[in-house]
Amino acid sequence: MSAHPSPLLGPEGGPAPGTAGTRFGFFTDTSVCIGCKACEVACKEWNGVPDNPRGFTANSYDNTGALGANAWRHVAFVEQGRAAGGRPADLRWLMSSDVCKHCSSPACLEVCPTGALFTTEFGTIVVQDDVCNGCGYCVTACPFGVIERREADGGAWKCTMCYDRMRGAKQPACAQACPTDSIQFGPLDELRERAAGRLAELVAAGEGRAQLYGHDEGDGVGGTGAMFLLLDDPEVYRLPPDPVTPTRHLARMWAMAGAAAAALAATLAGSLLPSGARRSRSGGRRWR
Repeated sequence: MSAHPSPLLGPEGGPAPGTAGTRFGFFTDTSVCIGCKACEVACKEWNGVPDNPRGFTANSYDNTGALGANAWRHVAFVEQGRAAGGRPADLRWLMSSDVCKHCSSPACLEVCPTGALFTTEFGTIVVQDDVCNGCGYCVTACPFGVIERREADGGAWKCTMCYDRMRGAKQPACAQACPTDSIQFGPLDELRERAAGRLAELVAAGEGRAQLYGHDEGDGVGGTGAMFLLLDDPEVYRLPPDPVTPTRHLARMWAMAGAAAAALAATLAGSLLPSGARRSRSGGRRWR
């Protein structure tokens, strides 16, 4: 059962019957993340995501590294020192469970040539592995570096927000497994309101650098379906500070390309005119 009851959620924390058309999403409160990786394990177990061993990295407790085809959840460990009154820097851990952002303007979906990616009735973005041809266009288009091709089969894979569970009125496996309520699932409008309230609490408690990420519908991806409450700048968590869907400026780019092509054509046409004709047009003497 969800820790945050809503008329739009059923008894098991998933979308209630009749809520198709309502957008659902994640709100990750990193201030209470303990880095247990229960979300990573639950995601792999439910979705059958293959193992992705990295071995000993010698630079972090983070043994996942980044999101990818075999890591749909990634718990980041950021070791951060803070100077305090001239004394040696105090150490603190910043932990955050990263996931696909399920963008409002998903670049991956816009560039897919086969229709393998689609927007569900819950506003989430899902890859149909039986339709994906492995072209990789979505990989280069994603401004967050989330989606990746799997070497074993060549297909593109990423978080589905447990679409199968949502259709069965259950919340995603990661949210259900989270022991601290760091990962919250629910109607996106409710999550935005809750996130704003939690941010106000942290700022009032002295966390001056706390900020929301992915909540702004006016950003370069139209807002996201996975929001984060961060305790420092996005770059600290290896998140892009100003993500932009590459196709957002496509019309302007084509217009500029057309203007450049027209200018080039005019220049070439002028260079191919007979030299006498060019002198005649300029008012100079024409030699025969």
